[in-house]
This record gives sequence, C-alpha cells and structure tokens, in this order.
Amino acid sequence: MSLKALQELRSCDAVYGEFYTSKLIDSSVEDLETLIGKKVIRLRRVDVEEGEQMIEAAGSKKVAFVTAGDTMAATTHVDIRIRAEEAGIKTRLIHGTSIFSAAPSSLGLQPYKFGRTVTLPFPEPGYTPLSPYERILENKQRGLHTLVLLDIREEEGRYMTSQQAVRWLMDAEQRAGSGLIADDTIICACARLGARDEKVLAGYPDDIVSVDMGAPLHTLVIPGKLHFMEAMALVTLAGAPKEIAKEE
Repeated sequence: MSLKALQELRSCDAVYGEFYTSKLIDSSVEDLETLIGKKVIRLRRVDVEEGEQMIEAAGSKKVAFVTAGDTMAATTHVDIRIRAEEAGIKTRLIHGTSIFSAAPSSLGLQPYKFGRTVTLPFPEPGYTPLSPYERILENKQRGLHTLVLLDIREEEGRYMTSQQAVRWLMDAEQRAGSGLIADDTIICACARLGARDEKVLAGYPDDIVSVDMGAPLHTLVIPGKLHFMEAMALVTLAGAPKEIAKEE
C-alpha cells in the first residue's frame, strides 16, 4: 500500500473492507488497522453486492473501501462506484497491484500474450463444469497464455491450492479428452505473489501436484506458445525443465 493510500485512509471518517474476493498478503486486517489508526468495518459479499450501508454512509462523510489487489478487477466493485456516482457521491480510485500483472511479471511471461482469464470452482456434487477447461484450450490453440484464478470460500476458510487446481484440470482432461493436459504439459504455479515468501514453480502436471506451495493465495498459469525469452525465464525463475528452452 502506498504512502498516499495510507494518508487517505487516515483522513477518512469510516473505512470499510472486503476480503472474500482476495486476501491480504504478508499482512493482516489488524496490521492495517494499526497503520491507519481506525477499525476496518468488514463487509460480507451480500453487504457489498446488495447492501446500501457504505453508500449511505458516504452521503454524509468521507468513506473508504479497501480490498486486496486491484479493487476494480471485480465487477461488483465497479457497480459500487457507479451507484455512488449516480447518487451524487464523488469517488476516487487508488490503484493496487493485481494478480493480472503480478503473475506474468513474477514468471517472466509477456502480459500481452494472455487470453481470457478463467476461474476454477471447488468441485460440488452434481456440479463439474468443463467450461474453464474449454476456455484454456481455446487460448492455447491460439498460442495464448491463460491466467487461472482459484476458488475462494473466505467464509469457510477454504482457498483452492495449486495442487487441487492441477488435479481439477487432470480430471477435466479425463472427461473431455481434448489433449490440453498431457504428461509433458508445462504448468506454472504461483503462491503469495508480492509477499517476501512468494513462490513460483513451473513444471509438468505431476511435478506441480507433488509440491506444497504453502499458504494461500495460489494461482496457475497455463502457457501457450512461448517466446524463447519466456521459456528461459521459466527455467531460470521458476525451475522449469531445461528442455523447454531448447524446444523454443
């Protein structure tokens, strides 16, 4: 968080926050409260998407809304800003670091070569969608990389891991059989990007499944066509097999 953001938060009459779309990395809500000298009013998903508490408060005082990552990366948060402006409440955005730029940066991949982002949901009885698999396959067929976001159940304390995500994709491959995930498919796993203990790993499916990447948050990247510099970056920065650089 920038010094300017901290100054703004300290000047607010009320600070609201949500942590169901992401999670603070390398810090806690309590750390934030200590820094700004104020209590953070935590909002549930229903409070943000359907409630008017924050909008009503902003009608008479200066209010801040804090999230992890880049606030406007979630469409529900864009809706909040629209509703505030329509109510005559002036808004201002202070940008944060997003997984959309952090993952390519940490792995050494070119951000403009990414296709459509997908999210893997936790498996539920009777709910095993193949659409994420199909979107990744479409990207790969076009030579594009895919950022794969992993399900968060903040209220249950559940955060999908890279190991669970790769197993999800391997199961989808068994059902779809379109050749997206093979023994020699390169998969990139990232954990806690931006933290002092961030971890990145690139390897074959069995390699990723065998490694515990530690505490959340995790994400995957499924590379498309690699430029030789991208391949070298994955070998050097993420421990990918050296043969992928020779192939490129």
